[in-house]
Amino acid sequence: MRWANFLIGLFVAVAPAFAVPPTYRIIGTDPGAWAKIFASIGLTQAGEADAGVIVLGSNAGVDAARLAENHIVILQGANRLTRSLGLVDKEDTVQVRRICDVHAPKMQIIWEEPVSVPAVDLPPTFQVFATEKWKGIPVIAGKRTAHGAILWLSTPPGPTGIERYPYLLQALIDLDLSVPARTTMLWAFFDSSYRIRADVDYLARRWRESGIAVLHVAAWHNVEPDPIQDEFLKRLIEACHRNAILVYAWLELPHVSEKFWADHPEWREKTAVGQDAQLDWRKLMNLQNPDCRREVAKQISGLLQRFDWDGVNVAELYFESLEGASNPARFTPMNDDVRREFKQMAAFDPKLLFDPASPYSASKNPAALRKFLDFRAGLASRMQADWLDVLDRTRSSKPYLDIVLTHIDDRFEPGIRDALGADVARSLPFIQARHSTLLVEDPATLWNLGPERYSKLAQKYRELTADHSQFAVDINVVERYQDVYPTKKQTGVELFELVHEAAASFHRVALYFENSLEKQDLALLPVSATTARVSEKSADELQIDAAEPTRVDWRGPVEIDGKPWPLQSRKYVLAPAGKHRLSVGTAQPVVTISDFNGEIQSALESKDWVDLSYSSRSRAIALLGSPVSSIEVDGAPFWKRTAGENTASIMLPAGQHIVTFDR
Repeated sequence: MRWANFLIGLFVAVAPAFAVPPTYRIIGTDPGAWAKIFASIGLTQAGEADAGVIVLGSNAGVDAARLAENHIVILQGANRLTRSLGLVDKEDTVQVRRICDVHAPKMQIIWEEPVSVPAVDLPPTFQVFATEKWKGIPVIAGKRTAHGAILWLSTPPGPTGIERYPYLLQALIDLDLSVPARTTMLWAFFDSSYRIRADVDYLARRWRESGIAVLHVAAWHNVEPDPIQDEFLKRLIEACHRNAILVYAWLELPHVSEKFWADHPEWREKTAVGQDAQLDWRKLMNLQNPDCRREVAKQISGLLQRFDWDGVNVAELYFESLEGASNPARFTPMNDDVRREFKQMAAFDPKLLFDPASPYSASKNPAALRKFLDFRAGLASRMQADWLDVLDRTRSSKPYLDIVLTHIDDRFEPGIRDALGADVARSLPFIQARHSTLLVEDPATLWNLGPERYSKLAQKYRELTADHSQFAVDINVVERYQDVYPTKKQTGVELFELVHEAAASFHRVALYFENSLEKQDLALLPVSATTARVSEKSADELQIDAAEPTRVDWRGPVEIDGKPWPLQSRKYVLAPAGKHRLSVGTAQPVVTISDFNGEIQSALESKDWVDLSYSSRSRAIALLGSPVSSIEVDGAPFWKRTAGENTASIMLPAGQHIVTFDR
């Protein structure tokens, strides 16, 4: 088919250079849901021009069999078009509420409303991708043709495209749909609990192939030195660096570590009922206590010095709980230091807010509660600024450390401020002053909403500042407590729509957490996370328009904007941000960089060297695709190969630089 061919006729008997980006067209049915599905992986509408993927409604006046010879044709239901392709619908119907999909056989897929569909006999050439759970009738099936494919669904996909068939895009990939553009800039969270025996090289390769550029690693397991934990973390960081992944220390203060909690009961945070604040998995410490704060700062400083971190993420540094003051058993902070400070300011002990007999009882005196909630929000912001100052001091020895503050949203969900003491408007100025990144976490109360929430969320933060480059968003890929359909956890089409909308709305997208991602989603995850537009300009030329460095499927030499381009591997070319023209090159550059973690600005080749101009918030990582003898940064010697050395991963300085790779 046209969209899957590669320069045939121009380079006969030569390996194909690139896959032509697919486009779609919808005939005879509502385009709404399909447009959202296709947009989530970067397919664009073809209009009246020829399209690689064609969705046919029952009223489409076309020859489906002929179209399927050189297109991917998608059909829905049982009608004359499906019968023309050999699908035989029976008289009996089946109520479909639950389905099973071969891409995730153990996944519970439940439709919110049952749908009556006719039972259909499929030709033996069709592969069944999903069936009704109890009677086993096919609901998704397809087959390849000589130069195209057919995909059949028993019903339309639903109003937003996510209601019924989570893995229909995976089925299209099985039928040879080509999606050439992928991001390399995702963030993800990693917790080593129960995974200390994992193969770190395997994990790092899989993460990078999935588009992950930064891994935020749960550092509370390593606050106190431990030979086994420390050895695993060192090996993990080294493996990530070998695969062009930066590693940030993920802190969850006021939780410090299990051992710190056990060793210092005198510094434990208290809830409003006077209990130690062990809430869910976090065991909270009283960081307002000067002795506790001093010891924690010492421990964190040691942690950051012992390992080769690239950055630090100060996450969720505020108070419990989402139920706020309505649940005294989870409400913090109520330690002696906070109570003393507030009493000096307000002339009453905040513990009286939870005493029904007190005149300051929250139920009797809303103004008293308001005074403490405002004090609490100010205290949370002071804590954040204070601990960012602690990290700034660590930068004296590691100036390349990038700083991230993960902060739950209180703009789209304003009740969060009173519930947790989180006030992003108050915190934003000191985040900006330190050139840090604000990673916005959407609250659990929003997890059942659709992908459009990310554009609305981003708009709330654009109202705070004109600099949008400091905003990132965290998508919690977890089982949700709400009644959600068709899956409890975001997966398949729903995940891709969420990630794509988030990537279009924020500068960076983070995923919590890497192990919660379903393996069947990994291949399409970096596709959904790119907003790059790739189009075919001629038989040997593509055009890309991207906001960030983007991988594009490519084989063989490549030129960008008419000049040889050295950033490519055997499968991809790594194109810089902006609008560029990719064309088939005549020879491989003298040096190739197979992967690069940083913002590529330009590349220049001579007969003996390659210059690469880049910028990076933290250190940048270059993976060498061919041997080099030496490297210079801004004209100064930086690295020289020694006899017998086999280094393939080079750590480069943070900031804006020109690096020269000598053959």
